[in-house]
Amino acid sequence: MRPLRIWVCTLLMALVIVSGGTSAIARPITFDDLYSVPRASDPQVSPDCRHIAYVLRLTNTETNTQSSHLWLMNNDGSDPHQLTFGPTNEWQPQWNADGTGLFFLTDRSESAQVWFLPITGGEARQMSHLPSLVSDFLVSPSGTTLILTSKSLPHCADDGCNKAELTKAKNSPVQAKLYDHLLYRHYNQWDDGCVSRLYVCDIATETHRPLFMNETDVPTSTLGGGEDVAVSRDGLTVCFTMQTDSVPAVRVNNDLFTVTALAPEPLQLTSAPGLENSPRYSPDGKYLSYLSMATPGYESDERDLTLMDRKSGAWSILTTSVDNSVGEYVWDSQSRHIYFTVIERGMTVVYRVNVESRHVERLLDGAVYNSLRLASDGSFFVVSRSLSDQPHELYKYDLKSRALHRLTRVAEPTLKDIDLTNDEDFWFIGANGDSVQGFLTRPPSFDGSRKYPLVLLIHGGPQWCWLRDFNYYGWNTQLMAAQGYVVAQINPHGSVGYGRAFKEYVSGNWGKGDYDDLMMGVDYLLTTRSFIDSTRMAALGRSYGGFMTNWICGHTDRFKCLVTIDGTANQISDYGSTEELWFPEWESRGTPWSNLEEYMRSSPIMYADNFKTPTMVIHGQRDYRVDLSEGLQMFTALQRHGVPSQLLYFPDEGHHVGKLVNLRYVYEKQFEWLARWLK
Repeated sequence: MRPLRIWVCTLLMALVIVSGGTSAIARPITFDDLYSVPRASDPQVSPDCRHIAYVLRLTNTETNTQSSHLWLMNNDGSDPHQLTFGPTNEWQPQWNADGTGLFFLTDRSESAQVWFLPITGGEARQMSHLPSLVSDFLVSPSGTTLILTSKSLPHCADDGCNKAELTKAKNSPVQAKLYDHLLYRHYNQWDDGCVSRLYVCDIATETHRPLFMNETDVPTSTLGGGEDVAVSRDGLTVCFTMQTDSVPAVRVNNDLFTVTALAPEPLQLTSAPGLENSPRYSPDGKYLSYLSMATPGYESDERDLTLMDRKSGAWSILTTSVDNSVGEYVWDSQSRHIYFTVIERGMTVVYRVNVESRHVERLLDGAVYNSLRLASDGSFFVVSRSLSDQPHELYKYDLKSRALHRLTRVAEPTLKDIDLTNDEDFWFIGANGDSVQGFLTRPPSFDGSRKYPLVLLIHGGPQWCWLRDFNYYGWNTQLMAAQGYVVAQINPHGSVGYGRAFKEYVSGNWGKGDYDDLMMGVDYLLTTRSFIDSTRMAALGRSYGGFMTNWICGHTDRFKCLVTIDGTANQISDYGSTEELWFPEWESRGTPWSNLEEYMRSSPIMYADNFKTPTMVIHGQRDYRVDLSEGLQMFTALQRHGVPSQLLYFPDEGHHVGKLVNLRYVYEKQFEWLARWLK
């Protein structure tokens, strides 16, 4: 009987393995897998440090819809449970002062407004009732007021004025716009005559009033820091960023201003020629911290963490020893340290600096981190963490033990049967003899004895970089590799995370060292990775990467095909159609009439006689950063030179493809184009 019993047990175990939660053979990721991954974000630690609220976003790829709801868990990740339900969306949770409930934004009413939910039970209730949607809000430290950001006509001091005039304009048979200033459109929207305005909402009475009557956006709509409003601990002072320059399309010069109960008109705090944003008050009230850029007109200058003594007005930089820009930052409750993030070599590092000694301490690295939130007792912080084969999840970092503990596993059920491959980094000698970093992702079920096509992805910016995360920017490397390609990402000169000198070399040198880096990186891979087929290679780029792809089209025929998205073809016409003029004036060292030679030299269209490589051009009608006409010029030049080419036009997209149905389509068409030439 024993042999039979063993045989039966073995059969049952085999059936469990085959039919259980994990399949025997993992499969490549698909578009539906990628966009069905739940995403946990925006963690908020409760005042007593016992709980963490967060947002969980879900995507239904069958109905092309997304939903986001509020969740709550204990600070060790246990007992995660959903707080909000229904067909509406909720986002941006913030605790009230005593930790008994959460304020949040939701689209439950006609437009996004602030609501409040008691976590001990009871229904959510609406707190703000502005005629326009609330785009951002802040709970004052006293817990008695909310600072709301919404749109208003400059001269309208009350809701009735706004409603009447906006309704009249909407229903007018004439929809023409008349402008007498630059920056008449921005990114994907035209100036509608409204300004961003701050409102003070009394929590007890649920009434609101303008903080002051501003004529320009407050906080600024250009080159802001994400959180550009701060309230002092005593609740008497509001600090914000504002652009007061007469030509905001040309100059990068946001300054900090304050409004107090005793001085309701704005008082200017900073007047440096560069840019200041992201103000924060220290909990003890002594200091105001902010991020600053020293160089006028340079949007990608190093962001330094700066400290101002509120009594004397004296300021100093805390991060002089850090040769990369500061990202997020947060004070500890004792006003002793500031915690901040920095991008370094394709990953993120979490540092803290001692305010008195200025000592900078490295705390956490080895991944890509964001959403840095510090517990009020200073015992831990929460971050979102990702690697190339691991979507962002929430983690807790214990500051005493220096241990990192995972809090959420929301992506695991979706990806448990998916074959994901971790990237590998590589270094080579690029332009100017500098070391250049890249990342390589191999396809699922990789076989080193085979030859694979190579897909080179080129990031935007140029002052940006490829990060080693499970990215959705441009292309997901896992989904691209799943098509049977080896995927290369190179951070050439101009990329951030490698020091100021490396980043700044690209300005005034587009198509020089940056292009050389990419070609030398491909050469290095062909020399060191025998599984790459040099006869089947493609290059794809978006924004600045689209420019570089256009540049490649006129300078080499080593690639079998190209895909260029939202890329500049003609620097002269681009100057006349883009909105943020400070960018071309810095990158091309002047205007077309003051430096025509550089504008012509760096225009890919000037090399159209060399176009030979089959190219797909992708562009959106509502792209006001790089106008649609740039894509049309590139496609026209390709067609006139008899180069096999396609134009993929999106009438409802801007400088990136955002709608889920369009994302699916743009992936499908790119994969078809790549397969046509590489397989």
